[in-house]
Amino acid sequence: MARGVVRLAPSRTCVSCRTTRDKRDLVRIVRMPDGKVVLDPTGRVAGRGAYLCADGSCWRAAIDKNIIARALRVTLPDELRERLEAGPAATPLHDQGGARGEE
Repeated sequence: MARGVVRLAPSRTCVSCRTTRDKRDLVRIVRMPDGKVVLDPTGRVAGRGAYLCADGSCWRAAIDKNIIARALRVTLPDELRERLEAGPAATPLHDQGGARGEE
């Protein structure tokens, strides 16, 4: 990388409210290649991902309108649905991810 070049933070779109935010301000839900659906606090699990704002209203709307299941093209497991219904306060959102701890 050339000196003096500033890297922009990656941005993603919330599947519920459709706002674009920094990737680290969103929570990723991923359907892994084996079909298992999990919350991905690191943002690095292989598979098809959908992002939600760390705002409880987006989580509720995504569950009520079945947005996450459509985005991931899978039926959400009951365990994950219950975690999402509990809201972001009950779910640990971010882990120290990334090779350098920056993501």
